[in-house]
Amino acid sequence: MMSQPVLRVEGVGKCYRDYGSEWRRVVSWFNKGVRPRQEVWTVRDISFEIGRGEAIGIVGHNGAGKSTLLKIITGTLAPSTGQVHCQGRVAAILELGMGFHPDFTGRENVYHSAGMMGFSKEQVASVIDEVEAFAEVGDYFDQQVRTYSSGMHVRVAFAVATAFQPEILIVDEALSVGDAYFQHKSFARIREFLEKGTSLILVSHDNSAIMSLCNRALLMEKGQLLASGDPENVINVYAARTAEHEREVGVDHAAGSQVKQAVRSGNGRAVIESWRLVDADTGLSREHFMVGQKASLVVECSVHANMQAVGLGFMIRDRYGLPVYGTNSFLQGAQADQVQHGQQWVFKADIPLQLGKGNYSITIALEDAAHQRLDWIDLAIMFEVAQPGVERFIGTACLPAVMSCDVNNVQDEGQKA
Repeated sequence: MMSQPVLRVEGVGKCYRDYGSEWRRVVSWFNKGVRPRQEVWTVRDISFEIGRGEAIGIVGHNGAGKSTLLKIITGTLAPSTGQVHCQGRVAAILELGMGFHPDFTGRENVYHSAGMMGFSKEQVASVIDEVEAFAEVGDYFDQQVRTYSSGMHVRVAFAVATAFQPEILIVDEALSVGDAYFQHKSFARIREFLEKGTSLILVSHDNSAIMSLCNRALLMEKGQLLASGDPENVINVYAARTAEHEREVGVDHAAGSQVKQAVRSGNGRAVIESWRLVDADTGLSREHFMVGQKASLVVECSVHANMQAVGLGFMIRDRYGLPVYGTNSFLQGAQADQVQHGQQWVFKADIPLQLGKGNYSITIALEDAAHQRLDWIDLAIMFEVAQPGVERFIGTACLPAVMSCDVNNVQDEGQKA
């Protein structure tokens, strides 16, 4: 797939230069000796490729340069260095309502926006009813956009951007302002496009969306590419960097072009010393369980400061990195209270593995009463659930559903609409 990328970004950077006056700026065009008084690089030396049908997620703190990079890719902003090579049409949803005229109606803005994307009036007319139906804004579709809520903005913007299947679809946080129903509807369309070969660039603070939709992720920090690789691992690095920004210490991560190892972070006031998943009946460590089998998560820790309380939290994720189940000691009322420096504590969580067959991971963490991260280990435990014999269900959850059927003996006189 990557042998013929639909998008190639090579050494892209964006620098804003302050020359002190417009005269000095103009002179700098002809005289390379005129130096700017100040240079601010918002994006610097970014390179990556996207193949047909590939989905890439971009994560990073606000101000990391994500939106600037997307504007360069879409051509709305010229790079200071590097080049962008794109094959095919790009549809982008960047800033909310970008390109919409507030005095135009939703319908008029659809024609205007689609026209800017290169579609004729006849082409837009052929899909306008579908756009209106997908947006589901009712009578507001023929009212001025200035009367729209943020959710209505994104409904119409997404509907027009995806009215024609693009080669590359770029979404920058826009869907986060939509309601849950429209988010599900939008992600269903995105998945449909991916299956048909559209490439996706998604910028989002919704880690579940990144892990669900994307097969690769990029982490940007201070305008530079900090890490790239498997979405779950990159997001774990991002979480560790977030903790680091919050003045927590002890962050170990694999920086560079590829991320391949687990991440651990925390302030060290309490430290996880050992952890294991065992058969609840025998107490023996296991990596393979049957559907419904009872397991116990056992975590031993040492305390290095006096604290009001310490609790264990854990999250089970499926093979795609999506959360399946999580809880913590505080929610369960099973925290360690009034802990003292030098103490050793053992936390235990009995878990009936009512899960579908597949591979799962467990992330574990210690928190204090203020929910500050004491110690956190992602991918601490990997285990597999098997479903022996004839499969009775599909999915990640084993629910106690019992099905039956019977003939419907309806009398003729009751068969009315």
